[in-house]
Amino acid sequence: MAEKFPELSSSLIAFIENQHMFFVGTARSSGTVNVSPKGMDSLRILNPNKLIWLNYTGSGNESAAHIIENPRMTIMLCSFELKPLILRIYGNAQSIHPRDELWHEYLNLFPEKSGARQFFIMDIDLVQTSCGFAVPFYKYKEDRNALVKWSGPKGEEGIEAYWQEKNQHSIDGFPTEILKDSVSDKT
Repeated sequence: MAEKFPELSSSLIAFIENQHMFFVGTARSSGTVNVSPKGMDSLRILNPNKLIWLNYTGSGNESAAHIIENPRMTIMLCSFELKPLILRIYGNAQSIHPRDELWHEYLNLFPEKSGARQFFIMDIDLVQTSCGFAVPFYKYKEDRNALVKWSGPKGEEGIEAYWQEKNQHSIDGFPTEILKDSVSDKT
């Protein structure tokens, strides 16, 4: 039932563009494995072999800490309506921060919202589809606006202060490099 492809086909790109949620998996060679749900219209396909997702400020920053040592990343999407499908996209990622030159080149690809933290650009190595026969049906209702309501009033300085306090290290103590001076390991 599973099929493998070297890149995203036009039909898989159309499937991705119709999804409201995706999952990101990352891990270092030691420590915890991270799987995070993402939404807020934050995923774009740049071409059949490259994607980008905008990571918003949150309570952790695990993906950033993981790809510094191990750039492997998996993106997974599921069909919760209509035809069953699970899509996994495997590749290597790099992060782009607001301080980086490429930041503004990609920012206009996404709706303007407060709390943007970094981009992850992933070079796709492998695409795999599988049946998804056991994935339940769910109906999309709407995006949550809690993150925007929380981050908007903080402004850029408040968000950076939050990064300073909460986002510089993973739960295992690995650096995230969210701020220029956060490049050394605590462990």
